[in-house]
Amino acid sequence: MQSMRILAILTAALVCAGPAAALDTAIPGSGLPNATDFSGMLLPERAGVVPWKTLAQVQPVKQGGKVVAEFSRDILALDRRDVKVEGFMIPLDIGDKQKRFLISAVPPHCQFCLPAGPDALVEVEAKTGVNYTFDPIVIGGKFAVVKDDPSGVLYRMTDAGRVDVAPAAKPSIPTLR
Repeated sequence: MQSMRILAILTAALVCAGPAAALDTAIPGSGLPNATDFSGMLLPERAGVVPWKTLAQVQPVKQGGKVVAEFSRDILALDRRDVKVEGFMIPLDIGDKQKRFLISAVPPHCQFCLPAGPDALVEVEAKTGVNYTFDPIVIGGKFAVVKDDPSGVLYRMTDAGRVDVAPAAKPSIPTLR
């Protein structure tokens, strides 16, 4: 009985709120963008920085009774090279300075959840602590394509250091009203 009363109150509130409370009908039928497409809206491509759309060129394939990652030639060409990646920091340690963290193609939305799949994350081991920030950062270091990590990490950067901080662009995606 109590739940029916709450439902009636919520329905009345929505009716009174009018169109402002309705869902935005501009959301495409295919849904919201994936992490790679969304990062392209937030992080415009920069010269000398590996774009996330390149790192997304990986496919799961069945091999010998298990599923493994099959990387594109573009990704394999980055292996063991010094590269730069721009993204959002996800701390793995406690404190303002992070020596071990993740860089993500999209900003985290929950402190307990990863915001993207393995193709949109890079595990970073920095030479010295990097100040934590909510803004996207550019990290440079030795890039590795990881083919057999039991935790599912596909990319790792070692001897890394922060190169730049740049505010994210405002995405123009449909929102709920």
